[in-house]
Amino acid sequence: MSIPDLLDLQWRKSSHSSGQGGDCVEVASLTSAVAVRDSKDPDGPRLAFDLASWRAFTRRVNASEFDLNV
Repeated sequence: MSIPDLLDLQWRKSSHSSGQGGDCVEVASLTSAVAVRDSKDPDGPRLAFDLASWRAFTRRVNASEFDLNV
């Protein structure tokens, strides 16, 4: 996937985003992947993950596997 393919996408923030200027990511759906970018830097780097990797990641997030013990 080339970078121009990630420029003109329909980006959306999580429904869990507070809108208070915190750390947020935006995602965009592609045919066979999910693109991710930093909402505070929309012109910055964009990453794309195949669907299987994205599903595995979101399953682990939902299972609290990445929670920090602060």
